[in-house]
Amino acid sequence: MTTPWPPAIVEALAVIGIDPAALAALIDAALAEDLDGGVDVTTVATVPADQRATLDLVARQPGVTAGAPVAAAVFATVCGPEVTIEVRTPDGTRVKPGAVIVSVSGRTHDLLRAERPALNLLGHLSGIATATRRWVDAIDGSSASIRDTRKTTPGMRRLEKYAVRCGGGVNHRMSLSDAALVKDNHVVAAGGVAEAFDLVRERFPGLDIEVEVDSMDQLSEVLEAGADLVLLDNFTPEQMLEAVRLTAGRARLEASGGLSLDVAAEVAATGVDYLAVGALTHSAPVLDIGADLRQES
Repeated sequence: MTTPWPPAIVEALAVIGIDPAALAALIDAALAEDLDGGVDVTTVATVPADQRATLDLVARQPGVTAGAPVAAAVFATVCGPEVTIEVRTPDGTRVKPGAVIVSVSGRTHDLLRAERPALNLLGHLSGIATATRRWVDAIDGSSASIRDTRKTTPGMRRLEKYAVRCGGGVNHRMSLSDAALVKDNHVVAAGGVAEAFDLVRERFPGLDIEVEVDSMDQLSEVLEAGADLVLLDNFTPEQMLEAVRLTAGRARLEASGGLSLDVAAEVAATGVDYLAVGALTHSAPVLDIGADLRQES
């Protein structure tokens, strides 16, 4: 698919790992939703058709940025080849209020049409990066990592998981086919935790297999079976310490369930390898980013 984006934007989007066609479809849907088959009546009535201006996307609160290339792609889509776009703050940067993240110069009508979809995406992704950074800072000094889940907005998983990386977190599997995760419902269907593990290993011998356990007995079973990674579901910090001792390096351990920033440091100090935090993507507040127009003289 050919997109109306300059090479610099295409290169930046490649780092995200999103299919250009998928992003173009997302942007088109956002723009269509905003106009709903009509026109921007306020802009058409108040702004001369030939007026040009510069629009600055500005942080209103402290946070970590993510999605500047996505916002740039929105403006490139709407404004066409005559637009000038400058990403002034790279993704993953800690910003203070007043920091200019992206500056765009073009026809005022086009800038204002693209403004809200661009801000929605940039604010959402920067909110995820900011929330992730809080968790990463909370466990600073430990050997553990903050990891996301598949609790993402439909159609936005690659963007949201990219935002987690911008905040210093690491990604769990991107899809169901990337790796196996044997959860409680699989255990019920297979007749036991070890049985479920063995069935996956037999069917997909080269795949990493993570197994969710909710007791020390189950942990012992899956360690004996040869699990690569074990998810400790709703373990207390004391139980995690015992799980780390029992595992003795035979598998990586991931803490999950009921985690909060208040206990993040205590959990990381137990020696687990990962803290799984679904809230990074399903509950992160949007970072407040505004748009300031500067009319050309």
